[in-house]
Amino acid sequence: MAASVRSAGLSPGNPLPRYEDLLRAITAISGYRDIQSFRERFAEELKRFIAFDYVLVILLDPVTQAVQWRMFHAPGRNHEVQLPDFRADETPTGWVFTNQKPLIVDDWLRESRYPRLREYLAEYDIRSSCVLPLTTVHRRLGVFAMGISQVGAYSNDELRFLSLVADHLALAIDNALHLDLSRQVQAELQSKNERLELVLDLTNRVVSNLQLRDLLREVAANVRRVMRCDAAGVALPEADGNHFRVYALDFPESKGFLTEESLIPMDNSPLGAAFRSGKVELRSQSQIQAHCPEACSASAMREGLRSGCFLPLVSKDRVLGVLALSRFAEESFTNDDIEFLSQIARQVAIATENALAYKEIAELKEKLAQEKLYLEDEIRGEMDFEGIVGQSSVLRHVLQMVETVATSDSTVLLLGETGTGKELIARAIHERSRRKDRTFVKMNCAAIPTGLLESELFGHERGAFTGAISQKLGRLELADRGTLFLDEVADIPPEIQPKLLRALQEREFERLGSAYTKRVDVRLVAATNRDLEKMVDDRQFRSDLFYRLNVFPIRIPPLRERPEDVPLLVHYFTQKHARHLEKRIETIPAAAIAKLTRWQWPGNIRELENLVERAVILTRGTVLQFPNDELKKGSAQPAMIRNRSFGEREEIVRVLREVNGRVGGPGGAAARLGLKRTTLISRMKKLGISISARQVS
Repeated sequence: MAASVRSAGLSPGNPLPRYEDLLRAITAISGYRDIQSFRERFAEELKRFIAFDYVLVILLDPVTQAVQWRMFHAPGRNHEVQLPDFRADETPTGWVFTNQKPLIVDDWLRESRYPRLREYLAEYDIRSSCVLPLTTVHRRLGVFAMGISQVGAYSNDELRFLSLVADHLALAIDNALHLDLSRQVQAELQSKNERLELVLDLTNRVVSNLQLRDLLREVAANVRRVMRCDAAGVALPEADGNHFRVYALDFPESKGFLTEESLIPMDNSPLGAAFRSGKVELRSQSQIQAHCPEACSASAMREGLRSGCFLPLVSKDRVLGVLALSRFAEESFTNDDIEFLSQIARQVAIATENALAYKEIAELKEKLAQEKLYLEDEIRGEMDFEGIVGQSSVLRHVLQMVETVATSDSTVLLLGETGTGKELIARAIHERSRRKDRTFVKMNCAAIPTGLLESELFGHERGAFTGAISQKLGRLELADRGTLFLDEVADIPPEIQPKLLRALQEREFERLGSAYTKRVDVRLVAATNRDLEKMVDDRQFRSDLFYRLNVFPIRIPPLRERPEDVPLLVHYFTQKHARHLEKRIETIPAAAIAKLTRWQWPGNIRELENLVERAVILTRGTVLQFPNDELKKGSAQPAMIRNRSFGEREEIVRVLREVNGRVGGPGGAAARLGLKRTTLISRMKKLGISISARQVS
């Protein structure tokens, strides 16, 4: 049987002090400026003039009666009391809120309507309760309830007094709710204004700022501020496809573990997931630790970041990078947040694509301009040969090797004396390769000062060193997808050789003053007139670089080894310089040709051309006239060289006979002569020495 609602109350005694306490409490309660202040102070104010073992304030939705806010206080308990989630029909709350009437339970032991609540209150020895509606003239708010261990504690007088408390409490709560709502509305309006300003500002910057890094830094700073995050940045994929590089980062409280230029693995990372799926990825600290390897999550964990939102930068169905936001707290991003950030990400993607396109166009424009200057220099310089002239067997052998290697991308090392036409052979390799439509870039390593060689080869950024007033593309970058010819490669300083080796092996390098790695596809042809093997033995040249260059060596024979080509070269150079000087030369004396054929030509083809050019300049008629002193000097020089060569040949033949034709090994001819085996074999070929079964000729 349900307990009846009492009409008799406790003896009021002198009510004046109690109402004075109520007045002071009302004054204090009316000063609450927000619901949180009410939660912290209301129970303390109430204890001054009402005895209770628990007090409960519940705010309900006027339509669904769902609990919107609740405060439960049980003073004197040695532990915090947790109120279970009761259904509306399991407590007096629903009835009081619906009927807007108070309800008093004199004795919970005799109350049968709310058995679950009765059992719960019995655990805390609660015997009687009073439940009152919280209502203003404008709306229903909820209920106000209290209970005590005494039976029949709430009389009619007590009910009237508690009704006054409930009325003032309702006004105070309503006022606090309005203030909270006002502050919330203002905060929302401010947030919306900030977001709108960010979108408008970003829209303007998309069309006006084409400097990618500056733009992304400003975007990261503004997005972090508007979204109340602790870190915001933009990561773009590296050329290797396995890492991201943090291109822009705004992280005021960073400890230094996560910075701009940091590399982040793409696999098993939230950035990689967003990039590959093209969808927004949300992560908490536990998710990052569970699904990311230590190398991926270490930086974020060490920085103390516990939650993040990662948005792909998608433009024209292509993902360009990832916009990432993180917080120290495990605070989730709402749907509104994600919708807004997705809009920002679309704008950032457009800006990124525009800036990348602008950068690529600017670099191509600069590269074309530098290629134009380079090719003009080539035309003005040594682009005088129209082809390779000669029909000797040694030259045909070289050209066969050129035909063999040209179609591959293998590195070629041209060996030969100065003036033998190594550059012509390098051009022939390029013209017969798949790269013939791209640039052929040459660089004479001996002609460039050591301090400028690295800049010429790899390029530099503005401000990389004193005098670097603008960005410069290096020869390596100019030759991308083409051929790079490094003449006099033996003159590359030791400190630059490792960087060149890396560029050849890994196909990547950095300009001076830049931390950004550039990839190139270059076919290398190197040339030298020095003995690289001996330089390696003397530790003047890196062995690993030598082996990288010596993939396909081609020896260019000196002119003295191809005397049958001298007449053809004389005729070729005569007509070439005659056209240039606007002269008509029809005849070349046979005696002069015979003398030139016997000459040893220490300066090789270059020396021959210079001699012919002087002759063309001095010629007055149609017959080529060589100065007599030139021909006399030529006839004496070969004799001296022939004598020296003959003496060297005789010495080698003598030693070979003594060792029964054995070239290498202990006691061999090479060891006796103090030469390397390969050097001796080369000299034997040059001097026409052959070996067959203990017979030396």
